[in-house]
Amino acid sequence: MTPGLALEAIGVSKRYGSRHALCEVDLVAERGRVHGLLGPNGAGKTTLLRILLGLVQRDAGLVRLLGRPLDARGGSISSDVAGIVETPAFYLYLTGRQNLAALAALDRDCASSRRCGVDEALEQVGLTAHANHRVAGYSAGMRQRLGVAAALLRAPALLFLDEPTNALDPLGTRDIRALARRLADDGAAVVLSSHDMIEVDELCATVTVLNAGRVIFSGAVDDVRRRAPASVHVLRTSDDEAARLVASARSEVKVTAAIDGGLEITADIAALDAYVIALGCGGIAVRALERRVRPLESLFLELTGARSSTETTVASIRRAHANQSSPALS
Repeated sequence: MTPGLALEAIGVSKRYGSRHALCEVDLVAERGRVHGLLGPNGAGKTTLLRILLGLVQRDAGLVRLLGRPLDARGGSISSDVAGIVETPAFYLYLTGRQNLAALAALDRDCASSRRCGVDEALEQVGLTAHANHRVAGYSAGMRQRLGVAAALLRAPALLFLDEPTNALDPLGTRDIRALARRLADDGAAVVLSSHDMIEVDELCATVTVLNAGRVIFSGAVDDVRRRAPASVHVLRTSDDEAARLVASARSEVKVTAAIDGGLEITADIAALDAYVIALGCGGIAVRALERRVRPLESLFLELTGARSSTETTVASIRRAHANQSSPALS
């Protein structure tokens, strides 16, 4: 296994009857980094995480967790690996603290002095004040936090998080993202499954995009930003028709009517700046300009087939990426 890699999955495949849930998927994650796993619903993200956590048998492929091979039949995983998949389940009649204590007692590795204590785990996810309340009274977001706390009991060197900010309010989302970043800064490898482009853009160093069970992109988020289509902005002016005419003379600026009024502008930042200045020089007031789609979102939409130019974009990005990527990422 390559030094620095906490996870190496090569050629992982899984079928359910005639349906290919995963087809020769490659995924690697490095220590000290948050790796994003992106994809629309049904892309295969959760199936892949279940396989990596030993919960589902894979049909083909090689998996190494922290340098140790994972049996193809699934089963127990290293004591340094933990994660949550989908919605965490707990005993509703017990308190949050009692649930975690029960889990720690069942996991002999948690008894080790180097493991995370129950109170420490509760504190890390912001549940100390609710630790002695029954889980039956927890909100969906609080149960999600408790699921993350359960994963932290092992003080994992490799942590899998399946859409951990689901059902969380903005404060909870901020806290969980900060926790993932802190764990990575402390040397852990964090694999974060998400469909939130902003989350991945802000949090992850590298990303793998799945669609229909296949990897359609894998590499650095910085690389994604360089290859991504231009951002999409919504523009409202004092004269939208005149603004359209100004744009028609600029090949680098694409303008269409926005569904909720105004104009939808697709352009890189330099072209957008020049266009806005031209509007002012032409006596057209800019009343509002806001970014609607970030570059990473634009690429995600194209890669996953949400735009008509998908095939061309995928082909060009995969060709360019293949020239720079390691075999594990190709």
